[in-house]
Amino acid sequence: MKNIYDDEQFFNEYSKMARSQQGLAGAGEWETLKSLLPDFSGLRVLDMGCGYGWHSIYAAEHGAKKVIGIDSSEKMLEVAREKNEFDIVEFEQIDINSLPFDSGSFDVVFSSLALHYIQDFEGVIKQVYRLLAKNGKLIFSVEHPIFTAEGSEQWRYKEDGTIDSFPVDRYFEEGVRETNFWETTVTKYHRTLTTYIDTLILQGFNIERVIEPTPPESMLDMPGMKDESRRPMMLIISASKKD
Repeated sequence: MKNIYDDEQFFNEYSKMARSQQGLAGAGEWETLKSLLPDFSGLRVLDMGCGYGWHSIYAAEHGAKKVIGIDSSEKMLEVAREKNEFDIVEFEQIDINSLPFDSGSFDVVFSSLALHYIQDFEGVIKQVYRLLAKNGKLIFSVEHPIFTAEGSEQWRYKEDGTIDSFPVDRYFEEGVRETNFWETTVTKYHRTLTTYIDTLILQGFNIERVIEPTPPESMLDMPGMKDESRRPMMLIISASKKD
């Protein structure tokens, strides 16, 4: 199935976003996410759903021994390769559902806003556990279950055009959600907070941190950013492989 980011119109609109043009500094969750990252010195890193490659490059800048960024989007990987200046970083077109790496190949597996596009979360987590070395870390962000539950991912507005509320419905009905962005239908997978956390525990991970990030003070003047504190948009989880 064609990756949504390889759709010309969708990719062009995505390219205009702050996080696309400014990199990590343009992502409202970055300061929180950065605080959970390990010292990358000498570590082997897998970046799942690497997109433009910002996080892969960050790991390399901070001493990683080897970084592999994977994505199923040709257009994303094209940009990532253009930005990359590190010999230790490789970008490969690989589906997250089928990770063709040896057991214990990585010390850190990272994923930013990619796993809500994956239907078989449990299957991916099983693979990640196998790929991680002893005491290895998994750190990922996804769209928050409250954000994905109803499906539209859009505010409800009052007659005067101001925000009324954010809809939450069908929370326990896990599965496909179709949203509309930039006149394009986007398929995502809603799952509960329980499923995210319990799946990790049942597959052998120790949960270290669970955070619902809010924008930093420095970004509150950006259009719409203050409203991001009215409901959680993202979920960040850090876990480690048991001894």
